[in-house]
Amino acid sequence: MKLEKNADGELDVRVLVPIQRHELLIRLFKELPVDDHFVFINDHDPIPLFYEFRSIYGDVVGWEYLNRGGREWKVKVTRLEESKGVEFKGISTLLDLRKADKKEWKQIVFHRYGMMEENTTMELISGEDPVEIHEIFINKFEGKHRWIYKNKSDAEYVIHITKQDNSGLGDDGFSVVNEFDLRPFPPAERHELFYKAFADIKPGEAFEFINDHDPKPLYYQMEAESKEPFRWEYIEKGPEDWKVRVVKVNN
Repeated sequence: MKLEKNADGELDVRVLVPIQRHELLIRLFKELPVDDHFVFINDHDPIPLFYEFRSIYGDVVGWEYLNRGGREWKVKVTRLEESKGVEFKGISTLLDLRKADKKEWKQIVFHRYGMMEENTTMELISGEDPVEIHEIFINKFEGKHRWIYKNKSDAEYVIHITKQDNSGLGDDGFSVVNEFDLRPFPPAERHELFYKAFADIKPGEAFEFINDHDPKPLYYQMEAESKEPFRWEYIEKGPEDWKVRVVKVNN
């Protein structure tokens, strides 16, 4: 995966789907000399990526926002010191929650979980048992994941979370009542439009939307937070346009 810098020497990762953005930037940081930096542009606040960097490479990550908000979040990333980094064995990523504000744990975990491929594993490390996150997985992802404690102690919990299955959704028993295109809107407004559309439909009704990348992280966020059952169906899967149908299920 290679991405050319723009005329200002910046990497515009908005052209990539989210998992490719993470993979590219993590590899670039691994290769970055001490005191060197790169600047990248994203379409939303990439703070979960900052914690992923720190989890993998340690407290050697300089993170400076050059622009905040809208569809252009610009960040300067600097390697402050040399570090070996964690070599993955049997896992696809590592999130050390000890390095993150507890209020951001859910955002960090489910943002990254939404990008994972099936049959891949995330390692979580925490100074306490992440009970709330575990309960969300139990309640929302039953039969679709495996949660294994690799270590339990007063000082450190190590957990492996494996994504096992897709949504397995059907496409019958609904009426489409709304269609809209999210691509012209900034990320924050896209989420607002999505949640308003879901709130406006009744059980047995559906809406369809178009996005410019795979909105799977939004699916997992809905799974974690929605109190109303729903179905999620891909009508079109990229590479440029992603069209999804969301059905509010009858109880």
